[in-house]
Amino acid sequence: MKTTKNTILITGGGSGIGFEMAKLFSKDNKVIITGRDAQKLNNAALSLDNVTAIVSDINDEESVNRLVSRLDREFPNLNIVINNAGLALYYKLTDEKVNAFEKASAEILTNYLSIVRLTEKLLPQLQKQANAAFVNVSSIAAFSPGIVLPGYAISKAALHSYSQVLRITLEKENKSHVKVFEVMPPLVNTSFSKEIGGENGISPAEVALALKNGLESDTFEIHVAGTADFYKLYLSSPEAALQYINSTK
Repeated sequence: MKTTKNTILITGGGSGIGFEMAKLFSKDNKVIITGRDAQKLNNAALSLDNVTAIVSDINDEESVNRLVSRLDREFPNLNIVINNAGLALYYKLTDEKVNAFEKASAEILTNYLSIVRLTEKLLPQLQKQANAAFVNVSSIAAFSPGIVLPGYAISKAALHSYSQVLRITLEKENKSHVKVFEVMPPLVNTSFSKEIGGENGISPAEVALALKNGLESDTFEIHVAGTADFYKLYLSSPEAALQYINSTK
């Protein structure tokens, strides 16, 4: 898939991985970034060329409806949607003061259900384009869950399955001009992952570059950096992969 002259929406584009993606793609594309923090979002847009900031909450249906209407009206050539916004909560299921149900509900909504809703609402617009793509930012945790991120891992596993089902569905309905990519990073050094030792992770710019390379080569499941080796371990022994992902927790 070409990575120039596109119109790209990036949710959660004001910081971290989303910002690095906006920075990389804004050089040769028109980019729209969304998020809930207006100041962070506007500062990000002002620091880049060809970037429009739209304050929007992917978890709020009315906010999403306003976003979809505006995209249809002002950006009719939208052809790539990067579902990057996410939520990770650090806890163990045995913690006495943790309400695991509330935390898991929030993670499932942000990391999975909100993506299903936005994708469903934007699919008709992308189907009008000659070449289009949805990009779901998933995680290495989709393969094996870590005990300190249970809700996050479960939500990313759901997103992984959803990405596969959507891709196959579009192919079977002869709508393969709308491609479905999944980016699966390992630990990334962002404020998002600070609580779980994110400073030991790869840079968000590395994730952005891996996505660009994956789009260009039509690699639909993009295993970033250490995820590639972990996936091989997972295929050879799911139990060994599970033990490994929890070996330092």
